[in-house]
Amino acid sequence: MRRPINLSRRQALFGAAGLGVSISFLGGVDFAAADGDLARRKLIVIVCRGAMDGLSVTVPVGDPNYVALRRQLAIPGFGQPGGALKIDADFGLHPKLDAVHRMALDGQARFAPAVATPDRERSHFEAQDVLETGANGAYRASSGWLNRSLQAVAPGRKVNALAVGDETPLILRGPIQTASWSPGTREGGDPRLPSILLDLYKGDPLLGPALSSGLETQSTAAAVIGADPMAPAGASGKDGSAQALGIGAGKLMARDGGPSVMALSIYGFDSHHGQGASEGLLANRLVVLDGTIDGLKQGLGPAWKDTVILAVTEFGRTARTNGTGGTDHGTASTALLAGGALKTGGLVGDWPTLQEARLFQNRDLAPTLDMRALFKGVLGEHLGVERAALDTKVFPDSAAVQPYRGLVA
Repeated sequence: MRRPINLSRRQALFGAAGLGVSISFLGGVDFAAADGDLARRKLIVIVCRGAMDGLSVTVPVGDPNYVALRRQLAIPGFGQPGGALKIDADFGLHPKLDAVHRMALDGQARFAPAVATPDRERSHFEAQDVLETGANGAYRASSGWLNRSLQAVAPGRKVNALAVGDETPLILRGPIQTASWSPGTREGGDPRLPSILLDLYKGDPLLGPALSSGLETQSTAAAVIGADPMAPAGASGKDGSAQALGIGAGKLMARDGGPSVMALSIYGFDSHHGQGASEGLLANRLVVLDGTIDGLKQGLGPAWKDTVILAVTEFGRTARTNGTGGTDHGTASTALLAGGALKTGGLVGDWPTLQEARLFQNRDLAPTLDMRALFKGVLGEHLGVERAALDTKVFPDSAAVQPYRGLVA
């Protein structure tokens, strides 16, 4: 089973205050960027929890085995009703990813269609642990690779990290101080409690500054986002709350002194039953993913040109449809990259094909790219993390995994 989440005393206090923001402070290290240019760069990691079906995200319309394997779950071809959105002659995107598709046409989105972590057990808990810790196996590290990467950046200008959600995900937990913003209106909190806590802990060298920082983040969120950050974003055809969340998070990042690194999660991608094709369970989750990324771009504004977004999942789904109109736990899936800092290019990694002889264990899309290679490439080119640190500290015992080059302009 996955390790239990241990909330710190200050997180519990802020939650009791109904602040919607907390500080996860497990050590005394600050994240600092090497120079002014590096401090402007933004990295956002979106974890799509539940095992997102990569064969429906990056649709291999040119693979002759796709329709036969997928049957009723196959996304129609280009130009057909509910058809894939064309990337090139062989691949398209799910029709609900229209905003991401526009980014791709502008050279601001790319896709790794057959990527996987080192884990092969197909357990959500174990696979998410490996995805977020960056270790070679489950439960071998207690901190996240994104937090450890902050320690590896050369000292210089101080920047911040932010988790969006009710808790800091494992990927961002560790010695680096991070803030956590939980969007949405909180009710029932005593409005006097923040000032009472400030007075109570003003002499505490850890809790005092942490509480002040948390209240400042809350105040900033209210100022730049508005009283109700989860209000509908308007008649856009998207999930309004997801787009609003993206806009709010983007505005927080874009402000002066805003966080340079952010992590957030989207849930609900487990599709054993009734997965659907162009419409249905998976399509509804992809609307949320598309709206979140679109909102982030809007909220970031000019900072978008310095931003890279990574959307990843713990593993993919089976190549074949099961008997209940869904797919079971698989291996390789799609990783999505977006942002104005990306280098224009095609698909990331190789395509293994869906030939029966090429399927992993005769059931799954075979991985051709180690997820850590993707992460190493972005961290090295975008945040300037040195190769030695990537191989030993950020992703322990991973020297054999070469960074994927040419991702960032």
